[in-house]
Amino acid sequence: MQVVKEYVQQLQNVGLYPDKYICHGKQGNIVEIEDPETGKRRSVLTFCTNDVLGLVQEEAVKQAAIDAILQYGTSNSSTSVLSGRIDLHRQLEEEISAFKHLPHTQLFLNAWMAMQALMDAFCHLAMPVPGFQHTRETLILTDVLNHGCIVSAVVNAGTRSGKVFGQSPEVRVKPYRHCDVNDLARKLRRYVKPGECAARTLRDRVMVISDAVFSMDGDIAPLPEMLNVMQDYPGSVLVMDEAHASGAIGATGRGIYEHFGILPTDAIDAGVVPIIMTTFSKFAASAGAAISSDLPELIDLLDVSPTSIGTISLPPPTTAAALESIRQVRRFPGRVKTLQENARYLRKRLIDADFDPIGETNVIPVLMPAELDPKEFGRQMLEKYGIWISPIWFIAKPRLRITANALHTREEMDRLIEAMMAVRDAIYKPETMITAG
Repeated sequence: MQVVKEYVQQLQNVGLYPDKYICHGKQGNIVEIEDPETGKRRSVLTFCTNDVLGLVQEEAVKQAAIDAILQYGTSNSSTSVLSGRIDLHRQLEEEISAFKHLPHTQLFLNAWMAMQALMDAFCHLAMPVPGFQHTRETLILTDVLNHGCIVSAVVNAGTRSGKVFGQSPEVRVKPYRHCDVNDLARKLRRYVKPGECAARTLRDRVMVISDAVFSMDGDIAPLPEMLNVMQDYPGSVLVMDEAHASGAIGATGRGIYEHFGILPTDAIDAGVVPIIMTTFSKFAASAGAAISSDLPELIDLLDVSPTSIGTISLPPPTTAAALESIRQVRRFPGRVKTLQENARYLRKRLIDADFDPIGETNVIPVLMPAELDPKEFGRQMLEKYGIWISPIWFIAKPRLRITANALHTREEMDRLIEAMMAVRDAIYKPETMITAG
């Protein structure tokens, strides 16, 4: 532990450790936070929450969570496959399936567990079964900028959770360049092992996995082009992580398929198997995740995966909040329209102010010149102007990560721009007052 102690001390000494704040209350986008070192409290305007549709404080959502506690208590205290499944789970799964146009859904406590369960189930088929022999290798292709939950799952995909030494066939994981369909096509041609018998059969079981909206760059995966490439590999699986797409893109917030004007059935018609991961921490005012598929057998397999068997099921209030949130999104799609209008407005205002926002969604990263410190920029925004944004310097190239939501007003967004311009003028020397290219 001495190494850990010395490392963290040096991390703090050189200024790389992130600032932390404690939240004491929230009303709309105004948050009361405390600096734990000084105890000082202040009310700030936030542009770093992932509550993209503003449903966290929606009365109907809060009441649904309260009612669930009164009916079921605060926890199910067991795994769903044993004794922890409640009717709210079934209702939420059905709601997600209808929302995502895929008929079968399995719930998880979070995205990291959902992705690991998917790797366990797809690559290792959960458990040995008498009379069944698993012999086909798995090839996984992953975008180099995929979220950490995907990276963590795929790098460990070679061994099933809970077993130190796996006995399944080999799992090969290969990256492809960010949103580069040509590179994806090259990697498929290079690494997929063709079948030995009938034409167009594969010895490999092929999975391509990608964020739908990338959490640090705010851009959208080229879904139609990916499907065009993958249709040459019949039975291949396309996994879309819709953490930042659900509620944010598509005319009614259904995500990447709706954004491009297609349905998961179009993927199926092309010979590609669509799988969607939905998370509840952004658009659905809750926590947890779900895997949806058109194959009921996959859901059965996920339900008996080590990740499912070894963990309690989604708690009642969390389940109820997600369920009511999705119903709110379906009932009032105007929230999605407002979110998208706010994202377009804020992006334009940033560009007009000579900042460099990238991406195309409500996740708005503003690139910073390499010699400038986004952490100091964020501190001054908070201390001098009472605006909370997320400086990024340790998990991606230096940037300010701004998230627009449906509750932001034009006045609040204008206030953000004015503060950013003032901080830039204060801390940038004339020779560095340029945008990142």
